[in-house]
Amino acid sequence: MILLSPLLALLFAQPTLGSRIANGLFDDTFSGIYQLSPFDWALLIPYFGILIILSIYGLHRYETMRRYRKYRKNLPRAAAEEFEQLPRVTIQLPLYNERFVVDRLLEEVGKIDYPRELLQIQVLDDSTDETHPYTERLCNQYRAAGLPIEYRHRTNRHGYKAGALQEGLETASGEFIAIFDADFVPPPDFLMRTVHFFTDPLVGVVQTRWSYLNKEFSILTQVEAMLLDGHFVLEHGARCGSGLFFNFNGTAGILRRRMIDDAGGWQHETLTEDSDLSYRAQLNGWRFVYVPALECPSELPIETYGFQVQQARWAKGLTQVAKKLLPRIFKADLPFRVKAEAFLHLTPNISYPLMIAISFLLLPVMIVRFYMGVFQMVTIDLPLIIASFWSISAFYLYAQKELYPKSWWKSIAFLPMLMAAGVALTVSNSKGVLEALFGIQTSFARTAKYAIGAQKVKVQSAAYRRKSGWLPYIEIAIGAYFVYMVDFAIQTLNFFAIPFLVLFVCGYWWAGFTTIYEEYRDRLQWQRARKLAELS
Repeated sequence: MILLSPLLALLFAQPTLGSRIANGLFDDTFSGIYQLSPFDWALLIPYFGILIILSIYGLHRYETMRRYRKYRKNLPRAAAEEFEQLPRVTIQLPLYNERFVVDRLLEEVGKIDYPRELLQIQVLDDSTDETHPYTERLCNQYRAAGLPIEYRHRTNRHGYKAGALQEGLETASGEFIAIFDADFVPPPDFLMRTVHFFTDPLVGVVQTRWSYLNKEFSILTQVEAMLLDGHFVLEHGARCGSGLFFNFNGTAGILRRRMIDDAGGWQHETLTEDSDLSYRAQLNGWRFVYVPALECPSELPIETYGFQVQQARWAKGLTQVAKKLLPRIFKADLPFRVKAEAFLHLTPNISYPLMIAISFLLLPVMIVRFYMGVFQMVTIDLPLIIASFWSISAFYLYAQKELYPKSWWKSIAFLPMLMAAGVALTVSNSKGVLEALFGIQTSFARTAKYAIGAQKVKVQSAAYRRKSGWLPYIEIAIGAYFVYMVDFAIQTLNFFAIPFLVLFVCGYWWAGFTTIYEEYRDRLQWQRARKLAELS
């Protein structure tokens, strides 16, 4: 909002705009004959420039859908060959303050169907809270019961998850490395359905599809599931099926140890070490396999700010990978379509700061364009909107149709919330992207999980929730700015823009007000717990 005052002051100081608005000269006679001033062009050129950039990424979604439809038949359901003698596998379980989910994780990993003499389980614990002694005791109990499990605890978080995985490799005995984050529940047949793909010596990674234990918990978790389904169904399916680069997702997958070493190991310059390793490995000629038929259940964030933290980390990390590896990708001896897809895959989060820019441009542009008539709005704006925003609806509905052919239509009701959720990520993801572009390093921010399913529960989790700081107040302020734009649109009879503007209001206010409410509720719970402790 600091930028808004000088922007509006400059706007209304222009005689071509401010004086005419003050005199109420909203007349259709201006349509078609209104002459744009240099100031008007200074607004319109960046506005349409941003829309064109957003449209490119929107058109890429259509291309992804087309590519998926054409190549989905190439996605494997099972390995073509099987090992005569099963190889040795190491399962790595990276943890950091995961007290609520570690029981479930170890219990489910202990059920994995694979010869015990060929299995090694590494618990890589960086925890700084009670998770450390508790998990160590659990590992000792499982080891006494015959599970081949070892516990490693680091007193520092050097390299965060990437550092823990790399240090774990020092004692890993497996030819292949399966990785599961703490909130995942691997199915018992996971290894038997993935390891045989490595009979092909060029295969470096087998990635499975995420599913969700708590999808029905709330509107937020259902929207999150739709967003991730679009990635796992369409993006992974299209890229893998057509022979393009795609990324290991850091969990629910299995990697060849030799591939990790050949690619340079786990590196921690970025917050998405999985994407970093993926592109380095594929540049070295390794092939990745995606198996959508094999689901690996996981837990979605249940809090608005937790969701924002997760998405901002991914946005920043992917942008860091783009900075690090795109020059190498462009110089590599690769087909143009592979390079183009890599660029579009690694850079889409630039749309978030562009959305911030277009948010502040929208009101003055609405004022300028009021005089330009309806016809040009239909001929210019409508194609850009179809490319930029309609593609989002089509993309995520198509993913739901592929997963749930009999009930996908129910997802239509969630489209407004999905759009609003995208808006809710704008400020936090923009911060992450800008930090990546300017080389600002931050710590790895974990996403709190609580071992819950679809049932409603009262989560006592104040210790694991991160404080949002200034973020929700910025979001509420930007939402108020859009309320003003809605009012302006009504006064000028610009009804075409109202649904678009209301979506921004809902998204920003959803993010801001729900975050403040969740933190206020947590503070009350903490205060009550403290009083009870004092009384007892």
